[in-house]
Amino acid sequence: MIILKTPEEIDKMARACRIVGEVLEDLKTFVKPGLSTKDLEKRAEEKISSRGGTAAFRGYRGYPAGICTSVNNQVIHGIPSQMRLKDGDIISVDVGVYIDGFYGDGAVTLPVGEISPLAGKLLRVTEEALYKGIDMATIRHRVSDISSAIQRHVEAHGFSVVKAFVGHGIGTSLHEEPQIPNFGVAGQGPRLKEGMTIAIEPMVNTGGYEVGILEDGWTAVTLDGGLSAHFEHTIAVTGGDAKILTKFN
Repeated sequence: MIILKTPEEIDKMARACRIVGEVLEDLKTFVKPGLSTKDLEKRAEEKISSRGGTAAFRGYRGYPAGICTSVNNQVIHGIPSQMRLKDGDIISVDVGVYIDGFYGDGAVTLPVGEISPLAGKLLRVTEEALYKGIDMATIRHRVSDISSAIQRHVEAHGFSVVKAFVGHGIGTSLHEEPQIPNFGVAGQGPRLKEGMTIAIEPMVNTGGYEVGILEDGWTAVTLDGGLSAHFEHTIAVTGGDAKILTKFN
């Protein structure tokens, strides 16, 4: 069941989302070669706690960490560790926050030092695809209009969209209906309605779309070893353009 939120509920939800955006913006300037992914987790959780929130991922379905940190060929759900970042790496950081009964969810993929032209293009195209999807998040469209816009942009640039994981509704639960795939034919699925709150999150690979799961039971990786990027915003469907709740600046 898709749960529509009142304007007052969206305002409360925006508090969690603002903290997500603030944390991600902070990590953009913090990431550098030599840091461990555990260092990023510590900084993020301190920032979340200082704002009165809780790291939403810690303990969720047994997940053992406060944020997700996925490096290079890791797609999503990478677990922070003592692994040190190197110049030329890319790292996807996924942050969830819970406060005042509502969740926020967002992600960025960041360059570590100087990255390759291919990695740079991957980050640019994936972030562009996110905004192509957001542009479709209006009451004139259906869920698969978001999906189709993302897939068309990604594939036009020679990359592939991950099909094993999808975006989702969000609100008083971290994952609600509807699912938001990053692929599909336009004009399908539920019609978007004012008051829907959804997390749109393209995951894009330089090679094939196939993924596997590491022995930790969480970390998804590209099967061909290609790079992967992940960008995400939580948005609210309004009477006009979508409202990006996790945008900090």
